[in-house]
Amino acid sequence: MSLNTKPKKKKKYVSFRFNMIFLIVFGLFSLLIIRLGVVQIVYGDDYKREIQRTVDVTVNNPVPRGKMYDRNGKIIVDNTPLNAITYTKKQNADPQEMLKTAEKLSKLINMNVSNPYDADYLKKTVHDRDQRDFWLVKYPQKAQALVTKSELKKLDSKQIYNLQLKRIKEKDLSSLDLNTVAIFRQMNGGYALTPQIIKNQNVTAQEYAVVSENLTSLPGVDTTTDWTRAYAFGDTLKTILGTVSSSQQGIPKEELDKYLAQGYSRNDRIGTSYIEQEYEDVLQGDKAKLKSVTDKSGNVVSTQTVSEGQRGNDLVLTIDMDLQQQVENIIQNELTKLKQNPGSRLADRAFVVLMDPHTGDILTMSGKQIVNGKMQDFALGNITTSYNVGSAVKGATILTGYATGAIKPGSVQVDEPLNIKGTPLIKSWKTFGAIDDERALQVSSNVYMWKTVIAMAGGHYAPGQPLDLNFKTFDTMRQSFAQFGLGALTGIDLPNEMAGFKGAEKSPGKLMYLGIGQYDTYTPMQLAQYVSTIANGGYRVQPHIVKEIREPSNDNKQLGSIVETIQPKILDKINAQDSWIQRVHQGFKMVMQVGDGTAVKYFGTADYDPAGKTGTAQAFYDGPLRKQFGKNDPEVMNLSMVAFAPESNPEIAMAVLVPWAYEGATGPSPNEEIGRQVLDAYFNLKKQRQQAGQLNPSSVNSVQNADPTQGTQQTAPQGQ
Repeated sequence: MSLNTKPKKKKKYVSFRFNMIFLIVFGLFSLLIIRLGVVQIVYGDDYKREIQRTVDVTVNNPVPRGKMYDRNGKIIVDNTPLNAITYTKKQNADPQEMLKTAEKLSKLINMNVSNPYDADYLKKTVHDRDQRDFWLVKYPQKAQALVTKSELKKLDSKQIYNLQLKRIKEKDLSSLDLNTVAIFRQMNGGYALTPQIIKNQNVTAQEYAVVSENLTSLPGVDTTTDWTRAYAFGDTLKTILGTVSSSQQGIPKEELDKYLAQGYSRNDRIGTSYIEQEYEDVLQGDKAKLKSVTDKSGNVVSTQTVSEGQRGNDLVLTIDMDLQQQVENIIQNELTKLKQNPGSRLADRAFVVLMDPHTGDILTMSGKQIVNGKMQDFALGNITTSYNVGSAVKGATILTGYATGAIKPGSVQVDEPLNIKGTPLIKSWKTFGAIDDERALQVSSNVYMWKTVIAMAGGHYAPGQPLDLNFKTFDTMRQSFAQFGLGALTGIDLPNEMAGFKGAEKSPGKLMYLGIGQYDTYTPMQLAQYVSTIANGGYRVQPHIVKEIREPSNDNKQLGSIVETIQPKILDKINAQDSWIQRVHQGFKMVMQVGDGTAVKYFGTADYDPAGKTGTAQAFYDGPLRKQFGKNDPEVMNLSMVAFAPESNPEIAMAVLVPWAYEGATGPSPNEEIGRQVLDAYFNLKKQRQQAGQLNPSSVNSVQNADPTQGTQQTAPQGQ
């Protein structure tokens, strides 16, 4: 019996264990079913939205820049369409996928855009860092082997990447296809969902067509139209118009923070110099806005245009391009002629500024420079280079003499050789005897100016005796000259203007030579502002090169509506009575129209009532060939001229400067040759336009319909 009871107990025990397991499993399944129910019923919509999640991203696409016109409505800077190949990187872009696309695209386009063709272009433009970045993407396993396990544990990702870059050997880079590297660099340089230019220069019709045909196998790649700046007048004014960065260059590193804070993207093209830079906020325009909807993987599901965008506003410049071109031809011809003079080996540049003395409009800003035997635009030199200008400043010396009480209108002084103890004999180019202030200007008497400066400084000239002068007169004269614009920033609406250089040494001789323009240096633009101040009755008017800002036009026949008209701005009023200024007017008129005036030879027959002052400054050469002379800089003559016309009612002011015109005591007079031809050109062009009925004195409304000789209606007050 006992043998039969044991199996029964074991069977009963197994059955109990099975039931317990069943209950546990049943409970777990029940909990799971309940949980799934909760998920489906309570959180089902949330999970569905997560699976179908999309992201709205608004992208700003750049638009063409505003155009530039001259004062008569002639286009100066335009936008020319270009065929372009772009790449739009998706969010969470896979580098390996981008690599495959770059390799496919490399078989279809050539990234060598050099013109003329340079076989080594890619070697020069695809940098070592570009190649190393590409190598790490192309060979990820080899890249991983460049660092040890211990380095992986203790270094962060940036340190590891830099270590990998450093350890790539030069021989590993030699096998890379630079064309593919160049493409990948461009693809990788843009923001997600923002089209990045891969190629927009010299895209051939075949390249454009074959890429268009293969877009389905090139994810992110597209063919479109881009733009580049076009210059209707070639190199004319090129240095002043400025430059724009390419999409490859984007925003310069030093300007990056500033522009990013204003909503720019890193690869945006911006103005990097002069007018393009100064008026960047006007020319840039409003970007087109696109809203892209992406899925969880970063793929674009749909794109919607938020705003079409609008190209930048247009600039109407004060420049008269017809006159500008004529003046440039005059400079070029006279500079070429000057170079034929044996004593003019160092002459390599000349400048002319024409300015409305009442409004500050710059009608012409011309400069030419010979570089390696080739004539180049150097309009920029009118504000970025300065020189001793000589006697052209004597009008300011006379007016400073009046203001300080050193002389009075009509004061007579004896022009005679000056024998100052301890110095060589100094004199005017000719001894004139007793002369007054007007006559001193007419014949350009140095002695009259020196005696005026001596009186300003509290000195007294006695033959054979030393001079005891108050050196505070340096400040007095410089402050007075600055009221005219000499030695001070003119305020022109261009960056990087220089104020010139002030001599540091203080001695009686230096002070006297300051009064005849042979110590401090001045720019051609300062000379134009100075003579304009005399011409308009004593008001220092700020020069400006932009006349109007206009909305973009819808066609090429009519300019857009005016956004802003640049009004004349008076910076200063010289300390002078109207009668004093009138005496300088008369002296300047005598220079050009009366007797033995220094410019009568060139201007005596002019029918437009010119007035002005010539200048010859003995200086030392400090140009691009200076190194070859060591410490023995050759003595040269800088030639200048300031003028306005008509003297009775000035409408135009002119400054001419020819640095380093010749070596030696005598030579040609290109300043006067240029000056006469330039004023003739201005008045002849005016007559032609009057005869043609082009008399609109206000702003430009349509192409070639405004009179460039007229300023805005708001002008500097007249002092006469």
